[in-house]
Amino acid sequence: MITYGVANSQKDLEQILHLQQINLPTNISNLEAEKEGFVTVEHDLNLLNEMNEPYPHIVARENEKVVGYALVMLRSLEEKIPILVSMFKEINLINYKKQLLANAKYLVMGQICIDKAYRGKGIFQGLYDEMNARLSPHFQYIITEVSARNIRSLKAHYKVGFKEIKKYKGETGENWIILLLNMQNKNVS
Repeated sequence: MITYGVANSQKDLEQILHLQQINLPTNISNLEAEKEGFVTVEHDLNLLNEMNEPYPHIVARENEKVVGYALVMLRSLEEKIPILVSMFKEINLINYKKQLLANAKYLVMGQICIDKAYRGKGIFQGLYDEMNARLSPHFQYIITEVSARNIRSLKAHYKVGFKEIKKYKGETGENWIILLLNMQNKNVS
């Protein structure tokens, strides 16, 4: 049985890093990346710990095993991951519903990944449902970016309700799509 909650131990964070490692493009074939999707950013334990406060990462577990995760990244950490600096700059220039996103209360879903053996079981939706339930009192939007090459991830994000708000070419030449999900709770503090 899959349960959803937050990363609340060193073991959880280590399992997130393990799952991340086996889904990096450098550790899978091009064919697998195309078919199954991939994660782009590689975190270390210290950064993952820092990102886990004050809003912990969302995890899916089977018993004690982390089988999926969605990382919470606040704007205050935008300089910590160089590859994401341009994403934050792009986000903050976007007008969405007559509001500059730089002035909106948003969080960045810093990465989402499901263990290969657990894909296609609704865990992606479950992670976002849990994120929304826990964080909607504090934020208006969840924003993320997905490589235009990561078709599986894009389809999954669109399926749970994300909307494309911008495309841009990153400094490395990668084409990115910025996606936004309206949070359900309108009582943003």
